[in-house]
Amino acid sequence: MEKNRYYGTLPAVWQAKWIDPELPHDPSVKQPASVLRKQFEAGTIRSAVLYMTCHGLYEAYLNGQRVGNFVLAPGTGDYRKRLCVQAYDVCDLLKTGTNELIVTLGDGWYRGSVGIDGLRNYYGEDIALLCQLEADGKAICFSDETWEASQQGPVRVNDLQQGETYDARKEEITEWHNVTVRDFEYRNLKADQSVPVREQERFEGKIIRTPNGETVIDFGQNLAGYTEIRVHAEAGQKITLWHGETLDENGNFTQSNFDPGDRNQNGGIPQKTEYICKDGENVYHPSFCMFGFRYAKVETDIDLSDAQFTAIAVYSEMPQTGFFTCGNEDVNRLFLNSLWSMRSNFVDIPTDCPTRERAGWTGDAGVFAPTAVYLADCYPVLKKWLEECRIAQHDNGLVENIAPVNNSGSVISNMLQGSAGWGDACILVPWALYNAYGKKEILSENYRMMKGWMAFCEKRASKTRLGNMKNPYKKYLVDEGFHFGEWCQPDVDNTEAMKQTMMHGNPEVATAYYFRSASLMKQIAEILGKNTDARKYAEIAENAKLAYRYTCTKNGRIESERQCEYVRPLAFGLLDGDEAEDAAYALNELVKKNGYHLNTGFLSTPDLCRVLADHGYADMAYRLLLQEECPGWLYAVRKGATTIWETWDGIREDGTVHDSLNHYSYGAISGWLFSGVCGIHLNAGRITVKPQPSELLGYACARWNSPVGTIESNWKYGSGKLILDITVPLEAEIELPDGRKESAGKGAHHYEILL
Repeated sequence: MEKNRYYGTLPAVWQAKWIDPELPHDPSVKQPASVLRKQFEAGTIRSAVLYMTCHGLYEAYLNGQRVGNFVLAPGTGDYRKRLCVQAYDVCDLLKTGTNELIVTLGDGWYRGSVGIDGLRNYYGEDIALLCQLEADGKAICFSDETWEASQQGPVRVNDLQQGETYDARKEEITEWHNVTVRDFEYRNLKADQSVPVREQERFEGKIIRTPNGETVIDFGQNLAGYTEIRVHAEAGQKITLWHGETLDENGNFTQSNFDPGDRNQNGGIPQKTEYICKDGENVYHPSFCMFGFRYAKVETDIDLSDAQFTAIAVYSEMPQTGFFTCGNEDVNRLFLNSLWSMRSNFVDIPTDCPTRERAGWTGDAGVFAPTAVYLADCYPVLKKWLEECRIAQHDNGLVENIAPVNNSGSVISNMLQGSAGWGDACILVPWALYNAYGKKEILSENYRMMKGWMAFCEKRASKTRLGNMKNPYKKYLVDEGFHFGEWCQPDVDNTEAMKQTMMHGNPEVATAYYFRSASLMKQIAEILGKNTDARKYAEIAENAKLAYRYTCTKNGRIESERQCEYVRPLAFGLLDGDEAEDAAYALNELVKKNGYHLNTGFLSTPDLCRVLADHGYADMAYRLLLQEECPGWLYAVRKGATTIWETWDGIREDGTVHDSLNHYSYGAISGWLFSGVCGIHLNAGRITVKPQPSELLGYACARWNSPVGTIESNWKYGSGKLILDITVPLEAEIELPDGRKESAGKGAHHYEILL
């Protein structure tokens, strides 16, 4: 927890006023960051709390010392309905006598470039500050008309996605003027109950020269954050850094894999910082932008012989809780790649990528949440994001594909809302959190949203296309609406697939998710004591299953060349008995036929290895895990990836690059490393350990610092034996690979199985 910060508090009474630091200007022209200041008196105090929020981003200093270490504060969200207020313990920063509070405001999410369209001024054209400092319960400093402001500070340009220009010669600020009190609302102010976004790991850069003569810094790790520079220079010399994720096929710097195309009219995504030096030593990193990168191209005439470049990772305070190693170094790197893509995209809320969009896609969170809870303590981040989903929900129950909403609101974008597997995240994510943390409140506080989504799905299912009118359960068949479906399948044109869905619907995906969500809602309603609802959702699930089987199977038999259409019904429980076994066999044969490659996409890949292993095809699951050719998880590792890619061939065999190289979704395989390879399961406080070992790995060790205590599951092969060591913090069910089952008490347990 961050030092000098309270959680979940607001002033009893706001004496502070919203103040706008800017002079009249053309809103289409980017403004320098504004600096505000106020001097005030303080006596001897016992406690002091500074409450602060803004339109934009703030960075505050009290008597020359930074207030807290929350970067990119106050965080993101739909500011029209919820603007978080941070509360800092500043008692140690105050002094008896005259004090000075200085705050710098940047554009941030409020009026900087945001979302998939790179829109500016999304929430407003202003920036503004609201703050109140209370000492021993009395307000002694608060934003009002007595403050001063200046636009002559060192931050000359700032944009969250595009970058920042800093002129160190302007650190002695001049041209102070009055502020303007603005009539902004207080009703949307909420006490921040999440965790801060912080500077985390640091990576020292190595200077390389590319074939075309560029000076490039390689930090060795793709991440989200920014670069700190340390150089000696003369006043007026400039250094420019362009940030990118990879080098191109010729070994030169590139940003082509997140080229925004039409977004160039809004400034593109240069991911650029410009620093104009003062005399002597210069140390700088930006305050009001963040990039996705491993490399930085340097443009300067400064002597860099003693320069230092450091990449600083920036993400929400989320202690790592899951640790995994095995006998295959590529798999170990794959695990780290999953962890780093999570870190790069859990910046206040879960997003898809730190470069091109930075959008809170529901589908990404839905498929990854069961893995996320193993890797890090992500409960506060996902809890906050779920509130954004509730805010974004329509009156008819539709859950937007992105929360907070940050698109243009065009006719096309509105037509694409409510996709199955995306909207269902409003149920899938709380369920994953409940199973890991055992907190009923995550279910109860989202229950109304879940019910609304189910009502929307129920109404959509009541409409049926002509081709499916003979289905006797058509009221439960979802063949209307737009659905992204099995997004990013290998060898499938996503654009063409979207067209087909628009014309014909996607009942296989949409009805399966209707069944899945109804099944979970039955359990959730029972947990919350809502028995009438439970019976209703049980009926929906039963009939959606029948509707699915009638339209999407032939009497329970699947006929498809796409692996996803076997994985999904197996994972969700849409097939019975021998039908499931036949489907698993067919899936195994399909993978063989595909040269031991997967051809699944966004939705079913997280379940692929699990359903194979659970139905007796663990060898095939391991062959897929260890596949080094594309498409396969280790292909990216062999190409030098340090994060998870958006598509399986983000860097092609010939070295050409495309799409994001930092999307966590396919990193959901790391969940199976815990739940399958090492067999660790936690279901609302109930522990089961059921390892599924393979000599292909040699050994595997997993440790999860879970909400109920540390669970460890280790196994190794040697001397004709399989040796397992399992440690649990409370009573657990242990199922061994030889079929033995036992209830094991708290502590360490050792097993040996002769081979």
